[in-house]
Amino acid sequence: MRNHPGSGARGRWMLRTVGVLTAGALAGGALAGCSAKNQVPSIGYAVDAVPLSYNGGSTLGANGGAAAVFSRVLTGFFYTGPDGQQVADTDYGTAKQVPGDVQTIQYRLSPEGAYSDGVPTSCDDLVLEWAARSGRFTKPGPGGGQVPMFDAASTAGYRDIEKVECQSGSKDATVVFRPGRHFLPWQTLFSAASLLPAHIIAQATGVPNIVSAVQSADPVVMGKLAQFWNTGWNLTPGKVDTKLFPSSGPYRIDSYSDSDGLVLVKNDKWWGLAPRTPRIVVWPKNTDMKKKMSDKAIGVVDIGAGSVKDLDLSGFSVNQVPGRGAEQLTLSTSGVFASADTRRAFGLCVPRKALFDKLGHPGFDQKSGLGSGPLNSRITQADSLYYGPSSGAGNKYAGGDTAGAQQALSSAGVSNPTVRVGYRAPDDRRAQTVAMIADACRAAGITVVDAGSPTFVPTQLGAGVDAALGGTAGAPGPAGSLSGIAAAAALYTGQGLNFGHYGNGRYDAIVDQLAADDNSTNVLNLRAEAENLLWNEMPTIPLFNTPRTIAFGNGMQSGIVNPTEAGAGWNMDRWVLRR
Repeated sequence: MRNHPGSGARGRWMLRTVGVLTAGALAGGALAGCSAKNQVPSIGYAVDAVPLSYNGGSTLGANGGAAAVFSRVLTGFFYTGPDGQQVADTDYGTAKQVPGDVQTIQYRLSPEGAYSDGVPTSCDDLVLEWAARSGRFTKPGPGGGQVPMFDAASTAGYRDIEKVECQSGSKDATVVFRPGRHFLPWQTLFSAASLLPAHIIAQATGVPNIVSAVQSADPVVMGKLAQFWNTGWNLTPGKVDTKLFPSSGPYRIDSYSDSDGLVLVKNDKWWGLAPRTPRIVVWPKNTDMKKKMSDKAIGVVDIGAGSVKDLDLSGFSVNQVPGRGAEQLTLSTSGVFASADTRRAFGLCVPRKALFDKLGHPGFDQKSGLGSGPLNSRITQADSLYYGPSSGAGNKYAGGDTAGAQQALSSAGVSNPTVRVGYRAPDDRRAQTVAMIADACRAAGITVVDAGSPTFVPTQLGAGVDAALGGTAGAPGPAGSLSGIAAAAALYTGQGLNFGHYGNGRYDAIVDQLAADDNSTNVLNLRAEAENLLWNEMPTIPLFNTPRTIAFGNGMQSGIVNPTEAGAGWNMDRWVLRR
């Protein structure tokens, strides 16, 4: 077997991680298993993501958990590791920052890199990603003004890029940022589950050269590209044309159906270390998990703790851990919540402390950091040194302040409002959450209705639903990272992940400055200002770090807990299950 530098680096990093984790509960099934047992050829991976699009850079794909499902199908220069950090994937290519006044990153794709259909990876893929997520390509909106052509989940970082220097078909690209702009978390760009095959969109739209098309910026041509980018990679069970979904990773899509799940199989064109198990079946949130468990069709479980009532996990190594995603209510800024006073009223009656005590830390008791109490910040991780000093404004919203809620409703001129809370059902913990909120807010004259549905998506906010209950950026499943890009984008004006359509120019300016400033005093002051502003305007109500249940079947090797947006499947190509 050839030695691939990227696979070696990834493997060494994994071994270091396992060495640390085995000292505590997070080892999961990492070292379990006995070589005398037979290796199973297919592993079922149950995750509460809802795969809606192959395109993890789109609003639909990001909210559908593409990072948890496709990180080892569509690889990139970086992926999200178990601690929420960005880790270089040198199998895909290398990226390095070049010294100079203008921020410049040099990218070099692996010379061996090719999609599963045989077409080489190239810098065209980076140009497509930048064009789609830069925000610079717009069209007339239905109500006047301009709106983005591309339905990007977030433009963070990409909007600061001036140009991507690329000769079509080349393995090299130079990304040059705008003068005066700097993006500290640049490793979040061009990452796993977001870099798409430009040759597919070229074939589908009849645009032969994506690089030339982006450079010429012809609105008709860009409109064609945007239309396919937005919807051409959507995933509908039973209707997946695999020719449109070539892989750049160890696995490729083989099929997708409600009955058989999302089937990933070994990609024979993968140039790195071959996956240790040739077949992974992803069972998404709408799966009858209890039946699949009884059928022994599942070897890995990664779901919200308590989301499946009375789930029998005997025969598994079970880890109950706080996630890096924020369990929260995202509020519409129209309808019943058009007024900040009404949103504050709701925030005052939501029993955040009681919710955390009952639902926020099942199976673990953290004294500090993640999962140690009600979450008081939307954009700062609870284990950050900045968290305590910047998030004090949330302390007045422990919940149950009936008088304060009534006063805020009076200020808004609103009486007896009804709040419909949507979430992706079935989800027992979230159903309990809504019930507890309804009980607590009834005394303030606020009626809370459970609007959970198996087809709920947070784009329904403001159209039949007033609040969305989910993780960071409304995600139903795995969410969160150290960089907090999705968390910040979810409240930034005009972003795809901003489902409540909140907008505040000062907040936007703070986010932009935080992305460029690493002075600790400035960072602390900016984060505190942001949270003071957000607690006053209440576009979301953070509850607690979403607790995750991550379990590996007995006999699993290299199962490593990753309570972030990447989920347990972040290293599925290393899994081995012996029975």
